[in-house]
Amino acid sequence: MIVYLLRRILYAIPILIGVNLITFALFFVVNTPDDMARMHLGMKRVSADAISKWKMEHGYDKPLIYNDTAAGSGHLIDTIFYEKSARMFALDFGVSDDGRDIWNEIKVRAGPSLAIAVPVFVIGLLVNVTFALLMVFFRATYLDFWGVVLCVMLMSISGLFYIILGQFLVAKLWHWVPISGFSSGVDALRFLLLPVLVSIGAGIGSGARWYRTIFLEEIGKDYVRTARAKGLSEWRVLFCHVLQNGMIPILTGAVVVLPLLFMGSLITESFFGIPGLGSYTIDAIQSQDFAIVRAMVFIGSALYIVGLLLTDISYTLADPRIRLQ
Repeated sequence: MIVYLLRRILYAIPILIGVNLITFALFFVVNTPDDMARMHLGMKRVSADAISKWKMEHGYDKPLIYNDTAAGSGHLIDTIFYEKSARMFALDFGVSDDGRDIWNEIKVRAGPSLAIAVPVFVIGLLVNVTFALLMVFFRATYLDFWGVVLCVMLMSISGLFYIILGQFLVAKLWHWVPISGFSSGVDALRFLLLPVLVSIGAGIGSGARWYRTIFLEEIGKDYVRTARAKGLSEWRVLFCHVLQNGMIPILTGAVVVLPLLFMGSLITESFFGIPGLGSYTIDAIQSQDFAIVRAMVFIGSALYIVGLLLTDISYTLADPRIRLQ
């Protein structure tokens, strides 16, 4: 196991380097520092002095990859690539255009994102699995049929509809919770309740239908017929045998999502005014703050690799017969 983990970590290093190089090419080759200066200055006719001043203030006045004028290691270090991309491996993301430290902003905003994402993940997983097991228990009946119809209907509706409907009914019409905003401490529950409920409701259709497919595949196997032949009840067959053997595909989708919970939900946080990482990324894209966008792309790539590693580890916990080599 330890050898496998070390090998996977070593594999992750060139992947992150490749993602970093691609991101650098997209930001600094497709859009040169001069183009970035013109976009930030927001003027059709920008003077060369204004462009040079902006690049100097934001650290874009150096060569991209190789500095001919520097000496020794400065050929590679005194470059935009090292300052803006290579240093991210040491969690040095620099500062945003408004002068704030990006790493400190990420640490502050991770809390609100997790406050929404963790309840949505845990409660949503329990609700989806329970609903799927109920449909499997009542398979080939009207309850199963209308349950599938309901799942398809929920899947066919855009997530924006759930947000708008929830804000109109629960917040504006019934005045149960605020429409948007965020607060610290216990008062934050009033602002988090509606986003959490909306996110769970929006994911029931696809989640329950997928888990139902997994359980229906398991319920037709030989070990299920053997359990029934031993006189076990249908509920015990479902929860003690089918659910346990269906955990591997469930963990495949669930564990990969765990690290990405830190990234927040772009749409949910933006609509509900939650100061998390999702809204932080959206605001950076709208304001064309490329330093923040690069940092979020790098963190998202690293977390996704961690999720794949956690998925492999979870296989051995769900099924001891699996050995990682």
